[in-house]
Amino acid sequence: MKYENIKTKQEGRVALITLHRPEALNALSPELMRELSDAVDSFDANENVGCLVITGSEKAFAAGADIKDMKGKSYMDVYKSDFITTDWEAVSNCRKPVIAAVSGYALGGGCELAMMCDFIIAAENAKFGQPEINLGVIPGAGGTQRLPRFIGKSKAMEMVLLGQDRLMDAMEAERSGLVSRIVPTKDLIENALATAAKICKLSSPILMMAKESVKRAFEVNMVEGVRFERRLFHSSFATEDKEEGMAAFIEKRSPNFTHK
Repeated sequence: MKYENIKTKQEGRVALITLHRPEALNALSPELMRELSDAVDSFDANENVGCLVITGSEKAFAAGADIKDMKGKSYMDVYKSDFITTDWEAVSNCRKPVIAAVSGYALGGGCELAMMCDFIIAAENAKFGQPEINLGVIPGAGGTQRLPRFIGKSKAMEMVLLGQDRLMDAMEAERSGLVSRIVPTKDLIENALATAAKICKLSSPILMMAKESVKRAFEVNMVEGVRFERRLFHSSFATEDKEEGMAAFIEKRSPNFTHK
């Protein structure tokens, strides 16, 4: 697929996807989401990629879904087409680690897209919000579900109910657990790529297991979650990378994982 709304490149085992609709603050149009879904699926299937980074511009990660595209749609249009489902699930379904590098505005669908990633590195100028209420609709890509799980009911409810009048800056987002850390705006991409490169040095199948286990914590109770974790822990003993990792530790050298 030829990409017109995103840019992609691969540096070593790291894949970088840049949302690129500067004229619309990277609004998430159907065309952009189709391209993003295709790129994520392609990198997920690529044996030579170990981690993905998704970013936007300095001014906006993504300022939400494309309002011009949505305005003319009826209930039957969105219901029958399963709107904001097709092409919106690729990031959350990606088995490899996905980092959101957020600078500027991450609003509405942009905030939801960032939350679909495994963790968020925020620039100092990042701002998060769910302003759908100002358009006469509610979030539709996980905003009412992921946000309370990440920052708690009270703050999430305030952000969803107040919309554009309750944005969250980077410092509050870090305090609240929405982002993993804050970096200087000029260093955002460099920092995210360096973090991804460190992840890529580790065992790819074990990273997938670790990611799956952490995500399961949001879906099941503690007893079932610990049981799931333990079974994956047991299964990691069947990998060649487990043998290499433990041998390297005992021999006081760096491991050379083969992703098997």
